[in-house]
Amino acid sequence: MAPTIETFINSFQNRLEPPVRQHLKNVYATLMMTCVSASVGVFVDMYTSFQAGFLSTILGIGLMLMLIATPDNGKNTKLRLGYLLGFGLTSGIGLGPLLEYVSVVDPSIIVTALLGTSLVFVCFSIASMLAERGSWLFLGGTLMTLLTSMSLMSLANIFMQSHFLYQSHLYLGLMLMCGFVLFDTQLIIEKRRMGSKDFVQHALELFIDFIGIFRRLVIILTQKEEQNRRRKRD
Repeated sequence: MAPTIETFINSFQNRLEPPVRQHLKNVYATLMMTCVSASVGVFVDMYTSFQAGFLSTILGIGLMLMLIATPDNGKNTKLRLGYLLGFGLTSGIGLGPLLEYVSVVDPSIIVTALLGTSLVFVCFSIASMLAERGSWLFLGGTLMTLLTSMSLMSLANIFMQSHFLYQSHLYLGLMLMCGFVLFDTQLIIEKRRMGSKDFVQHALELFIDFIGIFRRLVIILTQKEEQNRRRKRD
């Protein structure tokens, strides 16, 4: 076991230069802080009388745009981090109604989805880091094309109300988010090699991927649990 772990660590050291490794530490530390902020948002929505609803979505989009529109100059890190944590908080509030419903169906689904999301995210991140340099960047065009197609599919389904389209959108979305983890991780590494130290922006990109995977896993697991219960009743 020890030689295997040592080989694994050496693989990171050989693939990633010290500045890149330090940057990734900052990115993932910031990502964890944002996830904690989102957890607080979920708690606020589920266990208090504060119901932001659509307002939290608008506020979250505003905070994200403010973060993107505020370039990193080395002196505004706290301000930009505040925008990011605020976005995480509003994202958690937005997840509140979904998780409140799921907790009625089966609270263990939330834990399972969180563990599954973490496992998928970690595995895809490690795979991206250990892959050949730039080997996953080719996915960029395909992912953006798929994202555009899914947006059109979602818009069309507002009028069609097709269960098949909804399910296709759900599972394709899960695959899309996994692809973005591979793509975004390698893109962050390449950006750092080109001199970018904006770990706040990079954490935002990974947080969006993480939340996207988690939301879809929660919905998929909830659907399966409801189907199992219907079969038992029948």
